[in-house]
Amino acid sequence: MLQGFKDFIMRGNVIELAVGVVIGAAFTAVVTAFSDSIINPLLAALGGVDYSGLGLGFHVREGNDATFVNFGALLTAIINFLLIAAVIYFLLVAPMNKLDEATKRRKGIDPEEQAPTDTELLTEIRDLLAAQQQNRPEKPLQ
Repeated sequence: MLQGFKDFIMRGNVIELAVGVVIGAAFTAVVTAFSDSIINPLLAALGGVDYSGLGLGFHVREGNDATFVNFGALLTAIINFLLIAAVIYFLLVAPMNKLDEATKRRKGIDPEEQAPTDTELLTEIRDLLAAQQQNRPEKPLQ
């Protein structure tokens, strides 16, 4: 039972996923601080005195701050997401793709070559089996 758990944990993709989650969580804190310190004040400057972004929003019930529908916070969250996604892509995904491409080239595999589709592979197998059947001598009936 513990051996199965150990095998699961030691798989490369599980460890990579765990590292990605930790890096993502740490980077989220950086982006949130950037948004709170730089983006939100800039949005507030465009929208007036209200610090909640552009002041985009409305009170469902006037005078009750708990009923404020805050579109500025949504805009900030979207900006946070786009910043995180851009940094993850350009600092992690793109370099890993380049490294994978270089590894394939070193092994003599053309990374630009498209892998055959399932349909193409099945068609090739069918044709090979048909050719093999034609080359086989007929057995006489007894």
